[in-house]
Amino acid sequence: MKSNRNHIGIWMISFGVLMLIFLLAGILPKLIVFWRTPLGPGLGFEPTSTQLPVQPTETVPAAEETVLDLEITPSETPTTPTSIPMPTFTPDAMCGTDPEMLILAIGIDYRKGNYTYGLADVIRLVKVDFVTPRVSVMTLPRDFWVEVPGISNHYGITHSKLNQSYFYGTEAMGYYDGPGGGAGLLARTIDLNYGFQAEHYGVVNMNVLIEMIDAIGGVDIYLDQGIDARDNPDSLEKWKIYPRGWNHLDGKRAVYYARIRHIDNVFGRTDRQTEILCAVKSKLLSANAVMGIPDMITAFSDNVLTDLSPAQLSQLACLAPRLSWDNIIFARLPEDEMTGTTMYNPNMKINDFIWDMDNAAIRRYVAGFLDGSWPPPPVEGEADDIHAGETQQLCPVYPDR
Repeated sequence: MKSNRNHIGIWMISFGVLMLIFLLAGILPKLIVFWRTPLGPGLGFEPTSTQLPVQPTETVPAAEETVLDLEITPSETPTTPTSIPMPTFTPDAMCGTDPEMLILAIGIDYRKGNYTYGLADVIRLVKVDFVTPRVSVMTLPRDFWVEVPGISNHYGITHSKLNQSYFYGTEAMGYYDGPGGGAGLLARTIDLNYGFQAEHYGVVNMNVLIEMIDAIGGVDIYLDQGIDARDNPDSLEKWKIYPRGWNHLDGKRAVYYARIRHIDNVFGRTDRQTEILCAVKSKLLSANAVMGIPDMITAFSDNVLTDLSPAQLSQLACLAPRLSWDNIIFARLPEDEMTGTTMYNPNMKINDFIWDMDNAAIRRYVAGFLDGSWPPPPVEGEADDIHAGETQQLCPVYPDR
């Protein structure tokens, strides 16, 4: 009797294992497809081929067509030396197979929790090197006047400010019929004007940034001088005051700090954005932020507009703890090569502020950014503060608490 029960148990276990195999066989392919499927519409650029050209081979005549004037004995038969290829060392990419990824990162000012409209408030070109590893981030001012492709049949729009090209590409506007929506038109505008062809994009609205920073418990910054960012001294919005010394910022205060406009200029604003990014990186590396990372990932994956797949997001997340501070590089165009001026914007029917800079110079900086020759690395022992006109942005070094 006991033997029969054992046999029944074995058969039940075997049946359960068999059913599990069939279940996995049905689900696993779907999970793999989901893992590799982009979360949003792609940019639609043709992939750039990196394959080496095939060299033509020389045709050897057939033996019966070859006439020899000399009689060659077997001992005199010439031998052709055999070429032995030397092995070459190719460093492996970390966290996957992609050695590099070019991403267009966009922060929009639309606050209603979706991506129906919006201007590109923050525009950053990101180059992720999975071999070194290194992440390089280049800021493009939103107020450049640029040629916009693909929408000239809509109200005669051929040029606009760079941030407006995202707005014209949004689905709600109906001006752009190409792939990728607002990110797609902004990516094509940047490619046309500056030669940076993004492989992927990520769009974040202000509300999502607030949620992500709150998920990790806020960030800490240190100010040598206090900042009163209220619109007027009588304002009751005390949360816009950032006192001298250490400041712990929740998501709302951190995002507002990064977007302050009226206390200096666009370059100071760019530096504050970089400072918050550095503070987020620092917080993610701290032990007490580990519990908040799942909430941060949830806020990101549920609310960010991107064409990255879950597999690619996992690859980026895997790389993050492997980065040292020296290998996170922020760059901006030289302040002294830009001139603030106004231009009549026929689309908006207003005189619009723009930054004027030689377009060929911008393309050279972008090319240097792509090949790794710009910005130059900081000089060892050089002060870490950022001066007007410099292109290398460094994460601030705060005093000990």
